[in-house]
Amino acid sequence: MSDIPFLSEAELVGLGISTGEVIDSIEAAIRGAAGGRVWSAPKAVIIPPDDGRYMMAALAAMDDPSLLAVKTVVLNPDNPDRGLPQINGLVTMLDSQTGLPAALIDGNWITAVRTAGLSATAARRLANPAAASIGFVGCGVQARSHLDAFADLFPLKSARLFGRGQANIDLLTAALGERGVSVEVCASGQDAIEGVDLVVTSITATGGPEPFLDAGGMQRGAFAAITDLGVPWMRASFNALDRVVIDDVEQEAALPNKLCDPACVSGDLSGLVLGTIDGRQAPGERNAFLFRGHALGDLALSALALQKHRARRD
Repeated sequence: MSDIPFLSEAELVGLGISTGEVIDSIEAAIRGAAGGRVWSAPKAVIIPPDDGRYMMAALAAMDDPSLLAVKTVVLNPDNPDRGLPQINGLVTMLDSQTGLPAALIDGNWITAVRTAGLSATAARRLANPAAASIGFVGCGVQARSHLDAFADLFPLKSARLFGRGQANIDLLTAALGERGVSVEVCASGQDAIEGVDLVVTSITATGGPEPFLDAGGMQRGAFAAITDLGVPWMRASFNALDRVVIDDVEQEAALPNKLCDPACVSGDLSGLVLGTIDGRQAPGERNAFLFRGHALGDLALSALALQKHRARRD
């Protein structure tokens, strides 16, 4: 067991994985799943009553390379009082042929980077490639990881922010400033999503306020990456959007609490990548990628990280 590597956040950052590599790995996994060479199961979720915790496990596997990934995550709103992030997790990797342990990987980094990678994969097909302004509702880890990904895809020049924690607002403001992006801190979430080309929402999925975002206020041509199960959005307002894409229609069908009215859904990320559903068709379309998280994304990024680690070690 001593030979089983643990890839910490510091080591993962040091691998220098680019946004393009993340997107390519996700698209390869999606194509592999369509060809019957990659497999995933719907998320398993436990929500203990009354204390705000959310526990999740996601499973996916491939045989080339021979890897199985299980990501387990616990969200606990009490963690900040313990000096811990609200969300912590771990990816356990096995050889998909033998079942022998292959690696343990920091789940927080995988979650942040793969989530932004999923958004970026959708945004390449649903957003205006000339998008220059971005609005963030929620300024934590996911906002910063999305900034890293979207800044590689779009010529960002200005940003609007709305968040509940000053420390996170300051960190995101500094990260934007390092990229030469001007910043306006808004008094409301609605102010942050109006008049911008790109929107990212990442409000904690438990214990939040009542929905306060109206998708009808997004400007024509805008794209939203909704990473938070749609918690801050008024669900009926999704009817104002031209195209809503989710991560996995099979997973969605297996889960009781739907992300939105199924009639609003145009298809899923696999359909976008495989070309079975349309991406952005007109300059004025308002589109959104609304998602829970995709086990294929966890597998793709974990496998990429492990392969880079092995290559560096050898």
